[in-house]
Amino acid sequence: MWVDFHVHSTASDGTFTPAELVALGSNFTALALTDHDNCEGVRDAGWRAQGGGCRLVAGIELSIDPGEGFDMFHLLGLGIDPEDAGLKAFQKRILDGRNARNARILDNFRRLGIEMDDVIAYAHGDVLARPHFARWLVEHGFASSIKEAFEKYLLPDSPRETRCYESRWHPSQEEAFRVVHAAGGLCVMAHPKYLRRDWKTVGCDFDAAERGLAALKEKGLDGVETLYQANTPEENIQFTRMAAKLGYLKTAGSDFHGANKSAIPLGMEVPEDFIAPVLERL
Repeated sequence: MWVDFHVHSTASDGTFTPAELVALGSNFTALALTDHDNCEGVRDAGWRAQGGGCRLVAGIELSIDPGEGFDMFHLLGLGIDPEDAGLKAFQKRILDGRNARNARILDNFRRLGIEMDDVIAYAHGDVLARPHFARWLVEHGFASSIKEAFEKYLLPDSPRETRCYESRWHPSQEEAFRVVHAAGGLCVMAHPKYLRRDWKTVGCDFDAAERGLAALKEKGLDGVETLYQANTPEENIQFTRMAAKLGYLKTAGSDFHGANKSAIPLGMEVPEDFIAPVLERL
């Protein structure tokens, strides 16, 4: 069966509208819209139309404190109530932090002589994210591709002379888990292969990943995205084994962004027995 529990729309940094995603996934068993830091996409009438027989799951992706020894933790909240008051207040705090970071990024570009105040037009909702900056840079001739724009300007390890990257506030793991659960959702770690930046080049330290996942179980993490479009076959096997050993739910996600990550297609094919437990919980 085909599913996808990690998808972005124009409500954050994707290039397909929620309605277009519903149409693309109409033959899937399940599809979760997980825009960054907001739920505007799952409130869209085109998303709520429930096209075809696909089960549509309201979701969100939150960047949270990765914890000691790790660099990045993206949390998928699956099956949330997008109208939950606590979740809305939490999103407001995160978006305020994101906007403050974006103002610093714009200042950094000005110091390079690059005026990009109109970049806000590249965001179709409340979330202005680095892919929007990258697309502006490409379309204005400062980079030849999204990849080059990130590498030259928008990463923590971009060259010092062109680096415009700025970090932003991340909520604690405990608070994020509590808010998602209170909104009726499941807490799932997205792409564990990115827990440390250097794993992209040297490969995953699976023992370190397992120790980190084991510690998160007591804090309230419910599941792990063990099948991920950018995983190697070994990573899919190791993270699936790890999740089963630790008693986590397992999900599969593409991290689809449309043209902003053009090499990544929508959807993941999975065995029914792999995905059944999380479907039952949702």
